Amino acid sequence: MEFKALPINTTAQYLLNDSRQLSSPQRSIFFAIKGLHHDGHLFLDDLYRKGVREFVVETDALSPAILRELKKFTDAKIWQVEDSITAMQEVAQRHREQFNLPVIGITGSNGKTIVKEWLAQLLSNRFKIVKSPKSYNSQIGVPLSVWQINESHNLGIFEVGISKVEEMEKLEKVVKPSIGIFTNIGTAHNEFFSSNSQKIKEKIKLFKHASTLIYCADYVAIDEIIKTDFMVENPDCKIINWSRMASTGARVSWEIYNENTKVFLDLTAISPNTERFSTTLDIPFTDEASIENAIHCILTLWYLGYSTSDIQARLQILRPVSMRLEMKQGTNANYLIDDTYNNDLAGLTIALNFLSQQKQKQKKVLILSDLLETGVPEKELYKQIAHLVKERHLEQFIGIGDVISRNKNHFMASSVKTDTNIQFYKNTKDFLESQAIKSLHNSTILIKGARKYGFEQIVNRLVQKTHGTILEINLDAITNNLNYYRDKVGQQIKMMVMVKAFAYGSGSTEVANLLQFHGVDYLAVAYTDEGVSLRQNGVYLPIMVMNPSPNDFEQLVAYSLEPEIYSLRILHEFSEYIDSRNLSSKIHLKIDTGMHRLGFEKEALPELLKSLQSNPNLWVSTIFSHLAAADDADLDDFTRQQVKTFTEMANEISEALGYIPSRHLANSAGIARFPEARLDMVRLGIGLYGVAAKPEDQVNLQTVGTLKTVISQIKHIKSSETVGYGRKGELKRDTKIATIAIGYADGFDRGYGRGVGEVLVNGHRCKVVGNVCMDMTMVDITDVPNVQEGDEVIIFNKELTITELSQKINTIPYEVLTSVSERVKRVFYQL
Repeated sequence: MEFKALPINTTAQYLLNDSRQLSSPQRSIFFAIKGLHHDGHLFLDDLYRKGVREFVVETDALSPAILRELKKFTDAKIWQVEDSITAMQEVAQRHREQFNLPVIGITGSNGKTIVKEWLAQLLSNRFKIVKSPKSYNSQIGVPLSVWQINESHNLGIFEVGISKVEEMEKLEKVVKPSIGIFTNIGTAHNEFFSSNSQKIKEKIKLFKHASTLIYCADYVAIDEIIKTDFMVENPDCKIINWSRMASTGARVSWEIYNENTKVFLDLTAISPNTERFSTTLDIPFTDEASIENAIHCILTLWYLGYSTSDIQARLQILRPVSMRLEMKQGTNANYLIDDTYNNDLAGLTIALNFLSQQKQKQKKVLILSDLLETGVPEKELYKQIAHLVKERHLEQFIGIGDVISRNKNHFMASSVKTDTNIQFYKNTKDFLESQAIKSLHNSTILIKGARKYGFEQIVNRLVQKTHGTILEINLDAITNNLNYYRDKVGQQIKMMVMVKAFAYGSGSTEVANLLQFHGVDYLAVAYTDEGVSLRQNGVYLPIMVMNPSPNDFEQLVAYSLEPEIYSLRILHEFSEYIDSRNLSSKIHLKIDTGMHRLGFEKEALPELLKSLQSNPNLWVSTIFSHLAAADDADLDDFTRQQVKTFTEMANEISEALGYIPSRHLANSAGIARFPEARLDMVRLGIGLYGVAAKPEDQVNLQTVGTLKTVISQIKHIKSSETVGYGRKGELKRDTKIATIAIGYADGFDRGYGRGVGEVLVNGHRCKVVGNVCMDMTMVDITDVPNVQEGDEVIIFNKELTITELSQKINTIPYEVLTSVSERVKRVFYQL
């Protein structure tokens, strides 16, 4: 083994920081990062065996064991650095320096991705654009984005986000923006900055060498820092600011009409000539955030030389940006991955990585349209796409469009398992009329197409039809919450995650698959059939079954599930089953330390230990108990006694067994409030789904589920009338009533009736009127402007939380989550 001298000179095409995302080993350089949740150095040998030959490793991570491993990499290039993320940024920085092209850099608290995507749409008629895929704006995302630049591009658009001080200075060197856009400032990441002012000063470092800066002066704190600090440090930067109130910069106002907004702009103060320059433009959006984002785009186009008529013509093509990749249940036992957000190579790679993560179905299918405006020559582009497809070992590939069809020769060389599973169609209509769409079954299907191809028609044909009520599950939020608790307990403590009760209503198979991808140690379910379902859907992690039944022993063993043993009866019955078949099994001993639900009490230990000692076919994998009141500060003495009792009983069991099983005691509340209860492993339940026992934890968790429905009908009811069953909806005024498509059969409890419950309609809280029905509920929308039938209604989300809902009907968040009926379809998404 020989470490290469710095700087890192690589011929790799891909910068890789996650071993799970490997697709082109011979063309990748792996940056091993020792982070809070994972240590990339643990996967060096695996990547080498798969063909990777370029590695960047961190000095502090080079243990004797890793050094011995690296010595075996005789034909590999290895660079040793202090920090792999910094090294990746430096590699991307040198790559950026090779290209002399204008770059638009975007920062702020909100709107970065929308502005980036809209600018890419608006400017695509004049420029070959390279941009950040999805919302890649982090310390790792920015260099990965910039690495895409090639000779064909003549404009870059990159969004940049930071969460701590000193991050932006490094990223500014990577991006080197010539045009800057500061969207706005909000509360995100406030905990890492001493003040809002400090956060603005850090973000604005992105524009240290920019020649132009565009921002809204109505964000007074931004405006003041730009005028007092930034303009001193970068006096040559042209400032283009706009405001609805200030007297300097572009004056802007607007009026909303129908589904559009008429925007009036007076650019006199920033116009390069002395003549008055004003214009009126129509924007196809009415919400304030979209109007603000559109104005940033308009000023950018104006600065780049677009005329008023050109700008107006381009604005007509703007469409809402779906910033997420969605997974939905389809017909014929299919899963659908709906991703029409990114129509470029980087977006395709991300979507294919997500497809590869899904283990629910063995068969993988890609439906792909022409990729438009990538800046890559046609033959080279489709050669690269064919290579990506080939590396994923897909079962079937379907190409739609004239361009991809005339490049089909690149795909025919074993891109999928058999050439008969490669089809091409000139347009979406031809595919919808073909037999191919009817033959798709028991597969995970990635549907990815440019907007012009109307791939929503394919999704609508294949998706499992639903009524208007859906539960959206944010997979990124689950990952955030998992990592937060991993940080809290440390890398040395294992993690068992509860996916019982349909993963607390969130979808057991999909959540378990995500947890498997992120390498949790154990899953736990309540009943055997839950574990069997997970096994049948590709979950191979160890699974503990908390309430096994003798009738299920055959399936327990057949599917390698591990039973909780909580009584002498279940121990003897399982032991007899195992012995009679000359088998062996891991078991988990539940002891009762005060919960008094299930488990061995102290008096039963002698007989328990005698039985275990006489049956070597049973291996006690873990000993555990359950904290009854870890979330209640008034009962902390009781919880501490439980910890003490557990330790004494577990020691006695371990001594009698002659080996020491792992121990777990802390649930989500226990993890947060009792560090001494974390032991060898913890059991994460409600915390994964976004509900914490401590306020300081709650601010760091993200909302996982959003339950939403639609307005079925709107009626105007006189105050003399009543609404709903039993005439319980008594009106005090003439009222506009919306009937929404959710009821107690969907999980919206009857307790929310008669004004107790509220829902969100167009951002307004609206009270429930009368009794909640089985399938419908009536709400008062009298004070909601511009509301129409078919509008979206939020039952719970991050603003109207499940904690608040549970308090309204004197229950707990667990019940609100698990009450969402399985007839309510789940949509899983990743940003």
